[in-house]
Amino acid sequence: MNRWVKRGLIAIPVLVALLFGAILVYANFINDPPERLSEAQLSERVASAASAPTTDGTDSPPETRVDGTWNVTDESEFGYRVEEVLFGINTTAAGRSNQISGSMTIDGSTVTDASFTVDVGSITSDESRRDSQFRGRIMEVDRFPEATFTLGAPIEFGAVPAAGKQITASATGDLTLHGVTRPVTFDVTAEAGENRIGVLGNIPVRFADYDIDNPSTRAITTEDNGLLEFILVFEPA
Repeated sequence: MNRWVKRGLIAIPVLVALLFGAILVYANFINDPPERLSEAQLSERVASAASAPTTDGTDSPPETRVDGTWNVTDESEFGYRVEEVLFGINTTAAGRSNQISGSMTIDGSTVTDASFTVDVGSITSDESRRDSQFRGRIMEVDRFPEATFTLGAPIEFGAVPAAGKQITASATGDLTLHGVTRPVTFDVTAEAGENRIGVLGNIPVRFADYDIDNPSTRAITTEDNGLLEFILVFEPA
């Protein structure tokens, strides 16, 4: 009996060490969230447009004409980023989707109107169990399948950015998540290319403000807030 007790006492710390090691491997090697959307990625997506044909017989690409309505393309991307603690190990949860629709209207260097809709159920991460929780008890996509943003005031950029250059301004509007609409203000960075415009931004979100349950579980603890991040790529309507 004493021998079995000793073996049991030895096995317990070994099992704990194995469990901790497995968590460490997951957090640092298996869990692979996408990088935060950045200005460099914005430039890559704007530059990826096929060169528009010239109409004057020269090899020079035409300048982007910004006045008018611009529609979101499927090269756009929207998602969330939330910091997690898994049994004391810091990790990042991130989900993404390109299922975005909407448009913006530009007059000179001012965005006068814009509205966008995201299919929340299409947002996926690198972990199917996380996605199941996200679609179910957290975002309740059966009840609230869409997230929307509507511009509330013109965005004044002050100038049309030269090709390959970026310019930043402040945007204000109404964000609807989980059936709750709240005003938000955040910075956006824009870049123009050949018949293409890209806009980068992120919006901090406190879960309780949108009646969203904290995503924490028995094993995973999250902060009470997250980040919505996006790159919107537009082409002329």
